[in-house]
Amino acid sequence: MKNTEDLLAAVLAGGFGPRPDGLVATSVFWIHHGTRLSGGDTTYLNQYVLVRVGGSFGGCAFEAGEVDPALCRDASGSPLGSLLREAPRPLRIAALDAYLSETAPHREAAGAEPVVLPAGTPEVRARARDAAIAGLLDTGSGARVGLIGVVNPLVAAIRERGGTPLLCDFNLRTTQWGDPVTDDMHEVLDTAEAVVATGMTLSNGTFDTVLARCRERGVPLVVYAQTGSAVARAFLGAGVTALSAEPFPFSQFSAEPTTLYRYRAAGGA
Repeated sequence: MKNTEDLLAAVLAGGFGPRPDGLVATSVFWIHHGTRLSGGDTTYLNQYVLVRVGGSFGGCAFEAGEVDPALCRDASGSPLGSLLREAPRPLRIAALDAYLSETAPHREAAGAEPVVLPAGTPEVRARARDAAIAGLLDTGSGARVGLIGVVNPLVAAIRERGGTPLLCDFNLRTTQWGDPVTDDMHEVLDTAEAVVATGMTLSNGTFDTVLARCRERGVPLVVYAQTGSAVARAFLGAGVTALSAEPFPFSQFSAEPTTLYRYRAAGGA
């Protein structure tokens, strides 16, 4: 598969399990979440649309105003196939994620390494999560690590491993330490020696570009995904070299221990 459209077509054709037309999106719901970590000056504002299929959830973050929460009323109870074909992109990704999570749950997947995030404050849990993500990088000291989707604890975790972050985000202009952040991902993709990208790239349609460019340059691509964690997993070994998959409910919604799953393609990242 070259891209997410290929994956979607394969799922609709029954290439990953039962045809989604025979499944129902039992519940579709929307969450708006904001947080500011201690010591930081950035308030992260995130909107998510979530889809439940059977015993699994799929999730996708989206930009403010991109999706009307009222769609949850109409989409709940819909055939999953119709959402995959006709829904706005964030809802399509959430539905695809739910399908792939249901047919192959992370907790049962071969090669999935469970990492339990400790109970505690948002700061404790964010540091543990981002250290787990940075631990998927196998780069030398001083390596230029592109970060597509900036969160401050992950910038710190990359530096702690000796990397030099190259930062790109559509909404941030600087980190809490004053590091410049570009909104042009090509500045990062053309020079980075490894790339770490958020699952949000699936929502905004840039994932396929990131994937293709990393393939072209032979650059390791690590994806850290709440959005579309099972969608990104489908590209493991086909452009994605490692993945931190965090299924719903996400770590920021709990103070109790929760589990993310790390994957590595053959040969590592």
